[in-house]
Amino acid sequence: MEEFHKVRRLPPYVFEEVNRLKATARARGADIIDLGMGNPDLPTPQFVVDKLCEVIQDQRTHRYSASKGIAGLRRAQAGYYKRRFGVTLDPATEVVATLGSKEGFANMAQAITAPGDVVLCPNPTYPIHAFGFLMAGGTIRAIPAKPDRDFFAAIDRAVRHSIPKPIAIILNYPSNPTAYVADLDFYREIVDFAKKNEIIVLSDLAYAEIYFDDVPPPSILQVDGAMDVAVEFTSMSKTFSMPGWRIGFAVGNKRLIAALARVKSYLDYGAFTPIQVAATAALNSGDAAIDEVRSIYRRRRDVLVESFGRAGWDVPPPASTMFAWAPIPPAYRHLGSLEFSKLLIEEAEVAVAPGIGFGEHGDDHVRIALVENEHRIRQAARNIRRFLASGAEAGQNVVSLRARS
Repeated sequence: MEEFHKVRRLPPYVFEEVNRLKATARARGADIIDLGMGNPDLPTPQFVVDKLCEVIQDQRTHRYSASKGIAGLRRAQAGYYKRRFGVTLDPATEVVATLGSKEGFANMAQAITAPGDVVLCPNPTYPIHAFGFLMAGGTIRAIPAKPDRDFFAAIDRAVRHSIPKPIAIILNYPSNPTAYVADLDFYREIVDFAKKNEIIVLSDLAYAEIYFDDVPPPSILQVDGAMDVAVEFTSMSKTFSMPGWRIGFAVGNKRLIAALARVKSYLDYGAFTPIQVAATAALNSGDAAIDEVRSIYRRRRDVLVESFGRAGWDVPPPASTMFAWAPIPPAYRHLGSLEFSKLLIEEAEVAVAPGIGFGEHGDDHVRIALVENEHRIRQAARNIRRFLASGAEAGQNVVSLRARS
């Protein structure tokens, strides 16, 4: 039977090939060091878990919850934005709780996209940024991921030459997978551009608290006038090591927030109330926990860069996020990121995420996640050193696994 229309619009999920290979290797007893999936391994802070256990005892909290988030949670998110960014938000009209930033992006796409609408999306970028709009019937036009002059030249060309004119531009800084960071001057120029061209700005700020150079990444909402055109998405998954809890937020422009809230009201009843109450406690009292998470990822980043460098693979140190965006070693670059990632599993027992999974412009890189402890990262480096040494003499003769089978 023919594939359904929306399923046909989605490209093959390239990460699934890597996942299958990992499963096969583990089934035969291989100790795979998984630096591929961005799944935080750190425990949720104990005081957050304790609050969940306390609230869940009240049977009244077992009922349907509020789709846009309970009032206390929305007030806590507004308080966080005031402390962290100096941005004042109205919890009633400018904050919506989401089931993670991924769900927020997908449902915002459903809310604002008409069939054929053009959306400007970085390439490479986190897959939901593009796929959410593709599933909603939109069309993606790729723009550079790096926040520099080429970025502005590209969006200017896109607005002048796209038919119909783009309705929205997606930003993701600190970026997954590239770890690029934008500054307030960049955001000021974006807001000015968006206002002049009547374009919505959707900013993914999921990694706002995972930074390493003592320069906190800013929010676009810090810019005067940004509330007129922008909505920003954040997540508690990385900040508080709560990935499975599925709590995030959309904040910003009232009209866009109202549209998202209306779509969500038809699709879900919100997160389980005890989870929302525990998340409220995290936002109100969790600054020390954030500092500890950041320090752990900083140490892992330093170990990764140092040990992989000694192994013969130079990895640029990311200034933020829980990822390193690593160029494929020159001897293996001809394979492309998917085949190189598969080769690493087979020959080094190390899993990474192929850059092609984030867009075709990422195919000469892989993403390495800081989701193993320092000992395991060093072990991965030792495995990679042996792998690179064994292939260094004739790296140009390395062929893909598909070609060998």
